[in-house]
Amino acid sequence: MTDALKRLSDEGVAIWLDDLSRKRITSGNLAELLDQSHVVGVTTNPSIFQKAISGGDGYDTQLTDLAARKVTVEEAIRMITTADVRDAADILRPVFDATQGQDGRVSIEVDPRLAHNTTATIAEAKQLAWLVDRPNTLIKIPATKAGLPAITETIGRGISVNVTLIFSLERYREVMDAYVAGLEKAKAAGLDLSKIHSVASFFVSRVDTEIDKRLDALGTPEAKEARGKAALANARLAYEAYEEIFSSDRWAALDRAQANKQRPLWASTGVKDPAYKDTLYVDELVAPNTVNTMPEATLEATADHGRITGDTVRGTYDTARADLEAVEKLGISYDEVVQLLEDEGVEKFATSWNDLLKSTEAELKRLAPSEG
Repeated sequence: MTDALKRLSDEGVAIWLDDLSRKRITSGNLAELLDQSHVVGVTTNPSIFQKAISGGDGYDTQLTDLAARKVTVEEAIRMITTADVRDAADILRPVFDATQGQDGRVSIEVDPRLAHNTTATIAEAKQLAWLVDRPNTLIKIPATKAGLPAITETIGRGISVNVTLIFSLERYREVMDAYVAGLEKAKAAGLDLSKIHSVASFFVSRVDTEIDKRLDALGTPEAKEARGKAALANARLAYEAYEEIFSSDRWAALDRAQANKQRPLWASTGVKDPAYKDTLYVDELVAPNTVNTMPEATLEATADHGRITGDTVRGTYDTARADLEAVEKLGISYDEVVQLLEDEGVEKFATSWNDLLKSTEAELKRLAPSEG
């Protein structure tokens, strides 16, 4: 059943689960996925926590205690989410130790409402690292313009980071530059660079969803031919940029100081269009030293019928460039699409966070002890 997942791992792709809940932790399901499905990491985001906590599975005891203490809703959310991440990190700790810190990691995101505030993002990243208090945590910081200096500062303090919501090739280069600058700060401060890790979450399926919608509106044979190609092309060219940056002279100095390359992480890999194979963004994005974070449905589909045929990224760059150029020639602006997706991504996570605030507040009221 898991041969395809093993092949994927053997090709240098780390399989991470894009989901977490209290029930998944306490039922033994997470440990089972590590044991049987080659899962070596976990990513979370505000939408995942909103779904888990509003679903109510396993949170009543903690919520009752928090209600008795009359904590604020925001404090309650941080206590709940960091508890889940801490427990997941403990389950993943053997993987972390076995891979010298490369995998076995759990990601937790800064408050998405701070995405355009550099100072607050840095403060939140430090607070989350302190609250979770596990070496195998990654603090997620969005790749907004305000997020870039926050990445540098957080890495410079020795805190490992998962940079999220990357859609554009230009922004991805800025993210890698922010990471390298952070390592240079850490080195100047005398920190051990071998202990600092980072991944850059490059979003995939949402690119096809937006561009395909515009292609469908055109309705021409050329537009139909271009469907379903932009997301893979974008991700493959991101890997080309990764190869370039991490073989540069600037990187060589950090490499000598035992710094770790910032791995590309393929995010948003669940296929949205039923016309496409449900393992498209797994089968076609196989390259060494990458991460693919999958929702459970994609993980199961890959185990069942994924076709892992070796490296499907290197050697495709000319075709990838041609595929993106074909979209531009049809009058669809790449720059406009990727900026829209970034703006929407930040907005969606902020909306999920606000929904989480409301549902948690309702639960705290429901479980509050009667006065007297």
